[in-house]
Amino acid sequence: MTISALFSLAASLCFVSATLWAGAMDLTTMKIRNELVLFLLGAYAAFAPLAGFGAVEIGLNAAAALAVLAGMFIFFGLGWIGGGDAKLAAVVVLWLGADRALPFALYMAVAGSVLTLLLLQFRAIALPAGFRRIPWVTQLHARNSGVPYGVAIAVAALLIFPGTPWLKALS
Repeated sequence: MTISALFSLAASLCFVSATLWAGAMDLTTMKIRNELVLFLLGAYAAFAPLAGFGAVEIGLNAAAALAVLAGMFIFFGLGWIGGGDAKLAAVVVLWLGADRALPFALYMAVAGSVLTLLLLQFRAIALPAGFRRIPWVTQLHARNSGVPYGVAIAVAALLIFPGTPWLKALS
């Protein structure tokens, strides 16, 4: 295994773990912590050059991530998503790459739509008594509660990630 492949493997483990954590935390707390987003940002900055990414590729990925951040903050301003969702989506695009930003956005929209429809169905039924004692389930069931869009971001990211240079370096 080459050094760049070793760093790609380490980076992939960081990305997948942090993305799964972000989705789980958003589902259970309706929050995506800044520390998690900063971890992903720092890990990318550390691993991308070591995994063989060139300055141009890193720059293009950063530009795409900034464009996504700007667009997502418009959605945040309209009250459609949370600030953590906006930051997470941007840092995910940094990892996935500029050329995968559009497929990621499409997958994220589909996953978010499915999640929203499932939540509407879940909120339309009475919550079973056993679940009423679980705070995050009752919060998720509340009709005035939002949609934990970090789940949709995580699903889309993990569906797109296998086609990235991070994992292609391992084969």
